[in-house]
Amino acid sequence: MKKILVANRGEIALRVMKTVKRMGIDTVAVYSTADRNAPHVKFADEAVCIGEAPSSESYLKGDKIIEVAKELNVDGIHPGYGFLSENAGFAESVEKNGITWIGPGSKAIKVMGSKLAAKDAVKAYDIPMVPGIDEAITDTEKAKKIAKEIGFPILIKASAGGGGKGMRVVEQEKELEDQMKRAISEAESAFGDGSVFIEKYVSSPRHIEIQVLADTHGNYVHLFERECSIQRRHQKVVEEAPSVVLDDALRKEMGEAAVKVAKACDYVGAGTVEFLFDENRNFYFLEMNTRLQVEHPVTEYITGVDLVEQQILVARGEKLQFSQEDLKIKGHAMELRVYAEDPLEDFMPSTGTLEKYAIPVGEGIRLDNGFEEGMEVPIYYDPMLAKLITYGKTREESIQMMIKAIDHYIVEGVSTTLPFGKFVFQHEAFKSGNFDTHFVKKYYSPEALKEETEEEAKLAALMALKQYMKDKEQLRLPHN
Repeated sequence: MKKILVANRGEIALRVMKTVKRMGIDTVAVYSTADRNAPHVKFADEAVCIGEAPSSESYLKGDKIIEVAKELNVDGIHPGYGFLSENAGFAESVEKNGITWIGPGSKAIKVMGSKLAAKDAVKAYDIPMVPGIDEAITDTEKAKKIAKEIGFPILIKASAGGGGKGMRVVEQEKELEDQMKRAISEAESAFGDGSVFIEKYVSSPRHIEIQVLADTHGNYVHLFERECSIQRRHQKVVEEAPSVVLDDALRKEMGEAAVKVAKACDYVGAGTVEFLFDENRNFYFLEMNTRLQVEHPVTEYITGVDLVEQQILVARGEKLQFSQEDLKIKGHAMELRVYAEDPLEDFMPSTGTLEKYAIPVGEGIRLDNGFEEGMEVPIYYDPMLAKLITYGKTREESIQMMIKAIDHYIVEGVSTTLPFGKFVFQHEAFKSGNFDTHFVKKYYSPEALKEETEEEAKLAALMALKQYMKDKEQLRLPHN
């Protein structure tokens, strides 16, 4: 492989290109008119504008991307995550045009892209599942019957869903009809498919996922777990590796279950198997993400494995250079997704110009970043600016480094989730490890964040005053 096109934008495009360049391979960026001056465009060896700002006119135009790749004699396409990364049709088209797809085969993408097909595929492998039905329905009466059988509360989920869309928790029967209609309508508008399924709602779950890697020679490994329970609107905001709740035996059991899921769909490359973990330490298969995850850096830190490099080596047909026994957990890593959102206004997207953008640096600090000072934050895409990752010998060290890094990350011009991140990392429930996916609902409120911010400002003012008085006193002292 001599040239790779990255069919994405922002921090992930830049992160992928850094590995590609380190491997001695040329890079091609594609961009929309809104991203003309973006860092990923400047960093690439070649860059081509593929359309207007809306993603439907640029980053989702698979045919245009393939056309550019052929014109520039590209050998491989890396899709990153989001956009076309889990589009089986695009993966097939790439291959049909004689270009290497740096991701799993289209069969795996198709099977795991439907939550019901995924459940069906792993049935034979004796993997624990949340009680529920394994068929898509739109009939409210049938839904009521099933809900009574498995018991309330239940969860209605879009079969083709993701990112919390088309998902509804129903506590009692009288709410079912209304919530069912809403879930179907939301699923139809988000995915073009209104089919939903029903399962038992696990009331205090943790969200734990396992990173897997497979080559074309039948070798499979897992690279341990990531804890992803700190979420808002069913979307992750803070991730860490390893998880504080797993012991070696459970880690092994969940790792082996994840490998079975990968084998169930003949998986190739890097993928992630997601599980729900309940208060009784039971785990249940949730879904598989057939791409690189946003939170992959925490796994890279604790294993020393570059996952993008592995994706490329596997796509080139090479064998994995390590076995399960070779992989060991070393240290602890944290990640905060830095979104241009206002945590004081229900995490509403915040757009504007980055008037000031100073990033933290130092040993054990990694920033996967897609922005620079002076840039506009566009309204057309996911509002993530960057991912802040810290690494320490222990969990406590990693948390302290994160708090310090947040303090040195200066963003002016838009609101960000940095203050929310600090709230999480300083919270006793998070520090103790005693939390679940309801952390935000239980502990967070704009008022609590305001209070904490005001308290910190007072403290900073007192420290400054103390230092001023001390300096003044020293000036008064007679010098010999």
